[in-house]
Amino acid sequence: MSRRTLRFERTGVLVGALVLVLLPSVAQAHTGSIGGFWAGFLHPLGGIDHVLAMLAVGIWGAQLGPPALWILPVAFPMVMALGGVAGIIGLPVPWVELGIAMSVIVLGSMIALDQRPPLWVAALLVAFFAIFHGYAHGLELPGQVGAVEYSAGFVLSTGLIHLTGILIGFVIKLPSGLHILRAGGTVIVIIGLYLAASLLLA
Repeated sequence: MSRRTLRFERTGVLVGALVLVLLPSVAQAHTGSIGGFWAGFLHPLGGIDHVLAMLAVGIWGAQLGPPALWILPVAFPMVMALGGVAGIIGLPVPWVELGIAMSVIVLGSMIALDQRPPLWVAALLVAFFAIFHGYAHGLELPGQVGAVEYSAGFVLSTGLIHLTGILIGFVIKLPSGLHILRAGGTVIVIIGLYLAASLLLA
């Protein structure tokens, strides 16, 4: 392992540790919301677990390159919508919060370890975790007028987070881009471990 690689990975660990120090608590977006488009749009942005998982999907897609670049960010919201329906009708899905935290850990690990499984395996992994994210949204979907607008808002927000992840993932085109992405994946894993530990110890 080169000195440059070690430097990037150490930087990732240090940044991750700093983030953990600055996090006052598990900042999750699963506390309910009033209805409307903007409430739905802001909902995914209010939880670091949602944001990191969705960023990771876009980053990993860019890291893998076409066609994963587009298939993974499309698969996530499609399956998330199915998870949302399951939440709305009250189907039992266990360990939802832990599943969301695990999505951050696993997807971050895929980036950090530069894992390149077959496309169907990557898509299946992303789809599996999308169920938990969608279910959490479905449980909190406001029942009053504005639920449709709320849904449209959080689907659009999810897409924009994926797009941001893809743009970040284009760093891989730089000479040291892969090392930078792997360091970023390490940060995501560290935060995911913090989130999971917070849930288990609560």
